[in-house]
Formats: sequence, structure tokens, C-alpha cells
Amino acid sequence: MVYFLPNEIYGVHLAPVTERRNAMKLKSVMVAAAITLGSSVGTFAAEKDVVDTALEAGQFKTLGTALEAAGLAAVLKGTGPFTVFAPTDEAFARLPAGTVENLLKPENKQKLTEILTYHVVAGKVMAADVAGIDEAKSVNGKMIDIEVEGSAVKVNDATVTTADIAASNGVIHVIDKVIMPPEG
Repeated sequence: MVYFLPNEIYGVHLAPVTERRNAMKLKSVMVAAAITLGSSVGTFAAEKDVVDTALEAGQFKTLGTALEAAGLAAVLKGTGPFTVFAPTDEAFARLPAGTVENLLKPENKQKLTEILTYHVVAGKVMAADVAGIDEAKSVNGKMIDIEVEGSAVKVNDATVTTADIAASNGVIHVIDKVIMPPEG
């Protein structure tokens, strides 16, 4: 929703507020455009949910396997909306040897769930929205740091490589690293 404010209310000149707001919108558009132009995965039609959209892209097989093992695939196929910071298969491969295999064991389901739910934010957060925020609350309750560095967006220590992949129940942002929830 867009609100138009008069330049003056009760004798207070609002031009600086309007200018800051316009600068923030321009920054948001520039960040979104830079991420979109630098993307390597095409945007899929928003006919599929976040899980099916990710799996169809072909570079999230490990994420799909992990979501199934944690019992989260069905949840992320739900109504949403969800914002998923999706690590690629390459991102999972960068974890220390044996980490993924160990997390997929039934006895480690709770730890796997904590990690995966740290990659999900309730609601639909588009790339243009991150210019105005420095953190987001993950579904597991822990905060994710968000930082805009020039045309790059960082989620904790992971870089968003592709943004705004539309799904029927949310949006996916591809990241180059598995982010770990803070202890405690």
C-alpha cells in the first residue's frame, strides 16, 4: 500500500522524510535488480509450492532429502507464506565430511529440524524488503542477520546468489552456505 503525505503537516516540513523514503525505495529496487541480474537460476512459475519449486530447480536435492528426513516437507507444502533461504547441494557439500549423513540419522532429527527451520522465515520477504531490515526471525525462533553490502545480500555468513524465486506459497532465496542457528 502506498501512502502519499503532504509536504507539511502542522507546520512541520516533511520533505526530508519523503526524500529518505524515496532513497530507501530506490536502494531496495537497486538491490533487487542487482541480485536478479546476477542470478544463475531462472524464476519458475508460481504454480508449485516452495518445496516442489526448489526440487524442480535441480540443485536442492540434499535440501529435499533433509526436509523429508526432518518431516518438514509437508509443512512447507502448506499454505504459508514462507520465505526459504535455500542452500544448494554445493553448500551442503562444503560442510565437514559426514555432517549431512550424520544429521540425516533418525536420532539426530531434532538437530536437523533446528537447522532447517533456521532457514525459513514466516511470511513472504522479497529482496526489495531486505534493504530496510537488518535481521529476521526464523521459524525456529532464532534471529537471522541480514546485511546489504553494495549489490550483495548476506544472510548471516551466506551470500544470496539468486533472489525472489516465486512459489505458490512463498519465495525462495538461494544461498551459497548452510547457515547454523546460534547456540542457546
